[in-house]
Amino acid sequence: MAKLTIVAHITAHPDKADLVKAELEKLVPVTRTEDGCVRYDLHQDNDDPAHFMFYETWETRDLWQAHMAAPHISAFGVATNGAVADFQLFEMTETA
Repeated sequence: MAKLTIVAHITAHPDKADLVKAELEKLVPVTRTEDGCVRYDLHQDNDDPAHFMFYETWETRDLWQAHMAAPHISAFGVATNGAVADFQLFEMTETA
């Protein structure tokens, strides 16, 4: 079975970019230890410091869903309530 690739774009309100970045960075070390996590990389746009992107690879969709239900993901939502202007998530499968 092909691994699941997730590309997530998170755009903070400009005055909340530092808060959102700090909270996103907290997710990285704990997520990288989760079952099924192959890759979990956070990026920040060079031209728009309020735009962040996660590039993730998971063994299965079920394991990614478990990640999405994890307490640290809920804590991120609470800590950044009202600070995120836009969130786009793409579930993808590698083809070549």
